[in-house]
Amino acid sequence: MAELLRTHPLEGWSTQFERLPDTIRITVEPYVAMVDVRLGAVPAEASAALGVDLPTAPNTWLPAGTGRAVWLGPDEWLLTSTTETPEELEARVRDAVLPLGGSAADVSAQRIGLRLTGPRVRDVLAKGCSIDLHPRVFGRGRSAQTALGQAGVVLLALSDAGDDHGVLVRSSFAGYLAEWLLDAALEFIPTPTS
Repeated sequence: MAELLRTHPLEGWSTQFERLPDTIRITVEPYVAMVDVRLGAVPAEASAALGVDLPTAPNTWLPAGTGRAVWLGPDEWLLTSTTETPEELEARVRDAVLPLGGSAADVSAQRIGLRLTGPRVRDVLAKGCSIDLHPRVFGRGRSAQTALGQAGVVLLALSDAGDDHGVLVRSSFAGYLAEWLLDAALEFIPTPTS
């Protein structure tokens, strides 16, 4: 039986990202296990069953073990793990939420992650994102489901300084978003002087 190899949709973009200046760094993040959780129960009960806190404030995320718990809606969360396989995470989460009337679905192949760091990150994101990204309103722990260019993304604030963001984008839009980000960053690439 042949083993299926998984290639990252942005595998060919790493070299172009590496050419960017330190003022805007784009890093392709490795695959992580992701599970979409729907609950009919009180989030506190599910948090206790899962052993991680689920954020209850809209548009927030919390650390959850080796991953994150991201609020997606009043009864929906995205849980990630960097150490579990998608099957392990889905089974663990399903076992915890099923008795509470909840459901868990593996969505690991649905989205991939990018990390944007540097003092010009907000400037690049602002070119295609209509939300206020100032750190006083979009600091560490905040998230948003929004559009970046023409791609729907989940945007995560990873610092209070506004210089570190995570972007989760559907795999099918990854190439478009990579091209868009490189174009948006052009303004901040120093030109050689003669």
